[in-house]
Amino acid sequence: MLVTGLCFVAVNALVKHFGAGLPAAQSAFIRFLFGLLLLAPVLIRISRQGVPRELRWSFLLRGALHVVAVILWFFAMTRIPIAEVTAIGFLNPIIATLGAAILLGESLSWRRGLAILVALVGALVVIRPGMRALDMGHLAQVGAAVAFGMSYLVARKLAQRASAEVVVTMMALTVSAGLAPIALSVWVPPSWGQVLGLALVAVFATAGHYTMTRAFAVAPMSVTQPITFVQLIWASLLGVVLFHEPFDPMVLLGGGMMIAAISYITWREARLKAAASLQRNSQ
Repeated sequence: MLVTGLCFVAVNALVKHFGAGLPAAQSAFIRFLFGLLLLAPVLIRISRQGVPRELRWSFLLRGALHVVAVILWFFAMTRIPIAEVTAIGFLNPIIATLGAAILLGESLSWRRGLAILVALVGALVVIRPGMRALDMGHLAQVGAAVAFGMSYLVARKLAQRASAEVVVTMMALTVSAGLAPIALSVWVPPSWGQVLGLALVAVFATAGHYTMTRAFAVAPMSVTQPITFVQLIWASLLGVVLFHEPFDPMVLLGGGMMIAAISYITWREARLKAAASLQRNSQ
């Protein structure tokens, strides 16, 4: 998870540096196109085996949500400090949890509800509406968090019917296809440096997802989730050192509140699953 955090911070820094002179949709398209190339072996296998008909609309829905999310995220990354983008991004699993309760009818205990409330307060601490002038990047990142959260919710349902590599590859394919017409409509000739930088974004993003999957394979999320906070610290330091962004302790405070809430939710879910499994075994 420590390596995962470094990979994702590298993604943020590369996007902020190389994506600043390009439209958000174009930067996102180039990044996902390179990501699709990295997933070419799986894509070839999927083309031979086909995609189950009953899952096609779900894949398209997730792709559409992700298109909206990545455009907003790329835009936010070029407008507001890296640490703020990272902290607001911690809302993603909170949105997914709320969406599961509202749309899928999953139970929401008072403890989880309180943890969600703490996370939302943490987001307000980061954004501080009414206390300072907000940039369009703040609103874009909040919108990205909502779209990412809903996308992850669809992914949870897809993961029950398809392998992880198929879910990831289909996301890359549908997002690339969805971004293509938008990117072409606002296309600006990129420099070779920008193309190389966005190619590195794809490499670090793929590596980050791989190391995160490896971490989840050897330790429960209740253990790995708190380490995510280190990513916010690295993002804050990177913003100060490389991009001369001001250090904002309120971002660390609000981000810490969100991570604490997310960690509690994952720990609580792990305990409930363990108790249910023990009860089944005893019967």
